[in-house]
Amino acid sequence: MKNIITQFSRLFVGVLFIISGLIKLNDPVGFSYKLAEYFSEPVFNMPFLEPLALGLAIFLVILEVVLGIMLLVGYKAKATIWFLLLLIVFFTFLTFYSAYFDVVKDCGCFGDALHLTPWQSFTKDVVLLFFILILFFNKKLVKPLFSKLVTNIITLISVILCVFMAVWVLNHNPIKDFRPFKVGNNIEEGMKIPDGAPKSVVEMIFIYKVNGVDKEFTEKELANIPAGATFVDRKDKVITEGYVPPIHDFTMVKEDSDYKEELLKEPKLVIFVTYDLNLSNPEGMKKLEKVNQEAKAKGYKVIAMTASGPDEIAKAKKQYGLNVDFYFCDATALKTIERANPSIVVLHKGTVVQKVHYNDVDDLKLSDVAYGL
Repeated sequence: MKNIITQFSRLFVGVLFIISGLIKLNDPVGFSYKLAEYFSEPVFNMPFLEPLALGLAIFLVILEVVLGIMLLVGYKAKATIWFLLLLIVFFTFLTFYSAYFDVVKDCGCFGDALHLTPWQSFTKDVVLLFFILILFFNKKLVKPLFSKLVTNIITLISVILCVFMAVWVLNHNPIKDFRPFKVGNNIEEGMKIPDGAPKSVVEMIFIYKVNGVDKEFTEKELANIPAGATFVDRKDKVITEGYVPPIHDFTMVKEDSDYKEELLKEPKLVIFVTYDLNLSNPEGMKKLEKVNQEAKAKGYKVIAMTASGPDEIAKAKKQYGLNVDFYFCDATALKTIERANPSIVVLHKGTVVQKVHYNDVDDLKLSDVAYGL
């Protein structure tokens, strides 16, 4: 019985680590955004680690996949199980911290393929910890499935393939797109809230300075505010999170007006997406004006979207000779649209027709006629 439970734990943990790792390896840039969120000031306040987020993300997801494979084939079982235990203890701490302090809404355990609430993520890690502890206390029962040479070869090949996959998706698009802006999805449809969808329950909190100290009062407690207290601020506290559409915080703002309703009706629209012009790839930016000219010659309307300010926009237009209008959108939304900075997105009446990494500009297909006609 002990051996059966141990082998089941081995299979369960190994497969789950491989699946979880491969999903994140498919989109390591997206996972790096999640790590950067953990490093940010509101969470662990370690901004000095944010520049290392991408490298750390790639290392962690490759480690996750390789450890899963090592466990299944029985390569250096004791060391493998120790690494798994340390890794799951670390992840369990992160997910508990996120859930208890409500600082990170989604741990990114399964990328954009499966979104878990903080408490769901913590529960998942507790379950994994339970099965890894079974393996830890029964390490002697985890035997190699093949000869030493074969297990060595399998482990080495898994490392090489993981590294190759990481390099590929960093220089192109994710192999499988799980995001709400994937090809075939309509942006306007993604922003809709279904009839009868649960709404957020929000409590208004009023902050007053009482005897030199800021104190919070609910709406029901306003009558009890001491005399002489002065109003400082008001904030909304979310009691229950309502339905959040897959696409939100999406705008196309220029000169304080949002043009998304108008632009999402365009039958032939090309968008240059660059969430931060200061961080955009120079070689990629140099390719955009040529695409702009070719697209306009075929009847496309061409715009750019960024979260950068007017000064950065003016500098980029001059530096790269860009003759396009820039529209503002939240940086998080733009990072969700595409991982490359810059990237090119083609829309037909709000539906994503094509998405291209700046390294794959030659693969861009611009039709001489409107899509769907």
